[in-house]
Amino acid sequence: MDTAEQVYGHHAVAALLAQRPEAVKKLLVAKGANKSQLDALVASSEAAGVAVQQVPRRELDALAPDARHQGVIAVIRADAWLRNEKTLQDFVESLDEPALLLVLDGVQDPHNLGACLRSADAAGAHALIMPRDRAAGITPVVHKVASGAVQSVPIFAVTNLARSLRVLRDAGVWLFGASDDADAGLYDSDLTGPVALLLGAEGSGLRRLTREHCDHLIAIPMAGQVESLNVSVAAGVLLYEARRQRLHGKSK
Repeated sequence: MDTAEQVYGHHAVAALLAQRPEAVKKLLVAKGANKSQLDALVASSEAAGVAVQQVPRRELDALAPDARHQGVIAVIRADAWLRNEKTLQDFVESLDEPALLLVLDGVQDPHNLGACLRSADAAGAHALIMPRDRAAGITPVVHKVASGAVQSVPIFAVTNLARSLRVLRDAGVWLFGASDDADAGLYDSDLTGPVALLLGAEGSGLRRLTREHCDHLIAIPMAGQVESLNVSVAAGVLLYEARRQRLHGKSK
């Protein structure tokens, strides 16, 4: 079984069953596991018509080596929640408020991707857009770190990011790319309209072609000695500044 077809851990599995039960093929539960902790998951599975199978814990250990599966693994349909660029424009135009999108240009670390999704959910982002290739996929680690945000935030995995950025611009979305060497600062930028916030890969940042598609490049002010933030931290800073402006207006 491909590890991308698994979700493990009580919280991640509970979120999956609550929000996307149709994506689950079956639930694997360790024999002898703490019954009180798993009763709710088993009940949710049975209510959704998802088969529950009890297996020796060593089988779960083999399926999710070096992971804290907590005695439960959901076997899911591969790419069950990924959307593609064909529906991106219709999605943006269907929103009843200015779009707030997060675009990740080749983030490789599943922990960072999961953390970005969690921040996107918390800040009220409408979707996350990322390349299908040369980037972290939706792995069990992403599910675990995202704490349910894989199910709550629409994810567009696109084959051509530059083309998708053009689609966003045609739909009236302004593209703001985060860059350490940008002249404009985050707090000087107006993020109250339809915007997509672009962040690059760990270390290398935005690719040249992605930068060229941006309407604006903006920098997060840095007051200390470090030169840059972790990509997931930067995503949280950008998203929450956009949320603050939408709630209270742009500062003068």
